[in-house]
Amino acid sequence: MSTSALSSPPSDDSESFFSTILKPGSSLHPTFLLIVDGAFAFLLVVFIALAFMTAGNIHIFALMGIELALWASIKWFVYELQNSPPITAETEESKKTS
Repeated sequence: MSTSALSSPPSDDSESFFSTILKPGSSLHPTFLLIVDGAFAFLLVVFIALAFMTAGNIHIFALMGIELALWASIKWFVYELQNSPPITAETEESKKTS
């Protein structure tokens, strides 16, 4: 077994994806938003399946409501973030001197 296979750097695609996701302001990145929507959709499908399997347990419906409220609040936050004016250097300096 060679050590070069074990210590090889990650591929450029994964490295560039993670480097863009971890940058400030990355919450508006379309790939990140798609992953978040996919995770919430998958969680909703799991809750719907559990609702059928448990014959309509009220706790599952409460969790579905919480999940939908969280999903909606994230979508609202991203919408407001996209519509906010960008922060300029002058705005940052005026906040520091205040």
